[in-house]
Amino acid sequence: TSDLRTAGLSVAAVGSRRPEAAQEFAREFDIPTAHGSYEDLVADPDVDIVYVATPHGRHLEDASLALQAGKHVLIEKAVTLDADEATAIRDLAADAQLLAMEAMWTRYLPHMIRIREILAAGTIGEVRSVFADHTQRISSDPAHRLNALELGGGALLDLGIYPMSFIWDVLGAPTDIRAVGRLGDTGADTEVAASMTHASGAVSSFVTSSRAAGPNTAHIIGTEGRIEIDTVWYCPTSFRVRTPDGRVVEEYASRIEGRGMQFQALYAEDLIAKGRTDSDLLPFDESVAIMASLDDIRSQVGVVYPPKR
Repeated sequence: TSDLRTAGLSVAAVGSRRPEAAQEFAREFDIPTAHGSYEDLVADPDVDIVYVATPHGRHLEDASLALQAGKHVLIEKAVTLDADEATAIRDLAADAQLLAMEAMWTRYLPHMIRIREILAAGTIGEVRSVFADHTQRISSDPAHRLNALELGGGALLDLGIYPMSFIWDVLGAPTDIRAVGRLGDTGADTEVAASMTHASGAVSSFVTSSRAAGPNTAHIIGTEGRIEIDTVWYCPTSFRVRTPDGRVVEEYASRIEGRGMQFQALYAEDLIAKGRTDSDLLPFDESVAIMASLDDIRSQVGVVYPPKR
């Protein structure tokens, strides 16, 4: 909330299925209104857009509730459990002429905007390969959200979505995906590695883990140079552009106020002000297609979610 206030935005209300949780959150973050149900939250006339931050398994239900109440939605990544659910949200938002946007905040950060400019200018030539990792050491407690299949647990949807979305941003859709992984005691994925090819002939790969912390860096390699994005690459950070012989031709240092969450919120605010219902930086059709790729990876790794209600 501090990032939003820094950017001049306001948090009008918070909602929870547990009234006491909503009240505690509102007190901690100085939010004026606490609602004891999601139904009351989406009925609040002071709310223009709902940030859906529940576990993946609830995103379809909660985003649909908000859209049906006439509210725009910013939905935490991964946008849903699977491509079918993402398609349902897309269609509902289109019918209601409301904004539905995946909260993949990395796409809106200043360093990523600059990287897109460098790629568009052809500074590093034709991109031939992309690699990124998102690896953290997270609790192995079976009750932890990332280990609970009924909540959409697993490293892939919570952590691996970052490098997957990054690769799509740079190279577009993969034409072939080969994935391997490891499952924990609950059946949720704890490690996933994927290698992909793309229409241009470029290749990409990523690794994600919820059991071991790695460097969390990213690399874009072209025929005329490369971009090295420092840890933590998906947060506001630094990067450098090198020529094939290693000479640095551009060095970027992040100089922003706050953690960077404000940029996606400001982008959504601008879209709503202009009467637009989709993001140019991450169209919802792309969010749906990314979910389809993640569905493919989960199938290859052997992750099976419980039957839907």
